Amino acid sequence: MKKIVVIGADGQLGTDLMLETGKRDGVTGTGLTIEVLDITDHEATKHKLTSLDPDVVINTAAYHRVDELETHMARAFEVNVEAVNNLARVCGDLDCALVHVSTDYVFGEPTGNHPHAEGDCPYPESIYAVSKLAGEYVISPYCPKYFVIRACGLYGHAGCMGKGGGNFVETMLKLADSGKPLRVVNDQRLQPTFTRHFAERLIDVVTTDRYGLYHITASGDCTWYEFAKAIFEIAGLSPDLSPATTDEYPTPAKRPPYSVLDNRALREAGFAELPHWREGLREYIEGRTA
Repeated sequence: MKKIVVIGADGQLGTDLMLETGKRDGVTGTGLTIEVLDITDHEATKHKLTSLDPDVVINTAAYHRVDELETHMARAFEVNVEAVNNLARVCGDLDCALVHVSTDYVFGEPTGNHPHAEGDCPYPESIYAVSKLAGEYVISPYCPKYFVIRACGLYGHAGCMGKGGGNFVETMLKLADSGKPLRVVNDQRLQPTFTRHFAERLIDVVTTDRYGLYHITASGDCTWYEFAKAIFEIAGLSPDLSPATTDEYPTPAKRPPYSVLDNRALREAGFAELPHWREGLREYIEGRTA
């Protein structure tokens, strides 16, 4: 029986990871939340994980209020780097695998407008992106059994705990109900990824010994405007929606104009790619009332 510990088990990804571990034969899942364990505390982390004796630790915890981090650099590095290093040291000592979920934001300009493979050189352009990339780098010196998994545009039924319990889909549906005109940026491309699909493939990967860096994202890509348009089409809504440019809506943190990821390592390891992002969106919307 492979014992998996999920850190951040009450978040939108952690929730689906716990559901997925519950479906698998030969796997048990234990969920930890911030109320149970503060991973910035090394001794507490060492004590808790030692008592659980896991085979795999999946870290979904992060400080990801992207704009807020521009003025909270110390906290960004405490959660997104120091805490990850704590986990790496403990997992290395316990000889268990550490799975760290990272982000497409590590790829900024210059882009060349081609999907970024795992071996491409990162170009972070915000404190959030820099801290997440640094978090990737502080694992391997201390924990040889590791998986770094970069995701893109995650959304799930549990909502994003670090962003007030919502996600882009829920925000769009709520705004549509307001009856006000909506403008969404049409010059940033991404891969909206349903956390249920992501969790399924992540568990497939991390229950093997094929360690390393992977991209796991939905197939296809779109702009945020195209994503919003699809949300309303599938939900049967017709709000007043129009495209906008990033320059029209400046933010403290710079967003990647093209953060589409190539799942090359996933394919080369023999794993199936995720369904198209529209399929994931349809499943999400159909499951909202389940």
